[in-house]
Amino acid sequence: MTTAPFGRVHLYLDGGNFHHLVLKRLHVHELDFSFDQFAHFLANGRVVTGKRFYVGTVRERVGDLKSKATMARQTKLFTVLHGQGWEIKTSKLRTRFEHVVIDERVKGYQELRQKGVDKIEYERTREKGIDVKLAIDLIVGAVDNQYDTAIIVSSDADLVPAIDWIRYRMKKKVEYVGFSLTDSSRPEEVTRPLQTMIAKSDIQRILVASDLRRFFKS
Repeated sequence: MTTAPFGRVHLYLDGGNFHHLVLKRLHVHELDFSFDQFAHFLANGRVVTGKRFYVGTVRERVGDLKSKATMARQTKLFTVLHGQGWEIKTSKLRTRFEHVVIDERVKGYQELRQKGVDKIEYERTREKGIDVKLAIDLIVGAVDNQYDTAIIVSSDADLVPAIDWIRYRMKKKVEYVGFSLTDSSRPEEVTRPLQTMIAKSDIQRILVASDLRRFFKS
């Protein structure tokens, strides 16, 4: 059996991270983005030994039509990815209420305080354990010799210990895929590559909007 000259790659894509740093900036939904074509692009002719998609699962709330529609879209996305050979790794989304005290750190705080607003409470949802699952899979894949290069689509510094281990103990290469993007409707919202990941990887690919639009479904 012959292999591509550049070796074997395994793709690890943090779906939640990708949603917030890329898809929200470009105003496109997951179902309108071709993840499989994106994987083919990243492989660049190398043999793909695996594609893994990590994401927190959405739960429907009784009487909440928005959560029902979101869960339906995610279920459809999973069906599409499964059909294209992706392995999906999930975790539960945890929701909690947080608050911001209105003081001099908040822009326009004096006007808000005059209107009687001294605190804003909001709901925040976080993924739990996705970084741990991804890190474990990186290590297991290296030990089992599933790849020569791990392509990591995630700007999560928590992965650095696992990255160091597979590079220095297992002599595997790590390719970091980062992004440099600006939200057209909110110019202050900018996605930049994580310098820590750049420093801790063997290969770095920083993609801009024009690199990604080719994967938008018509």
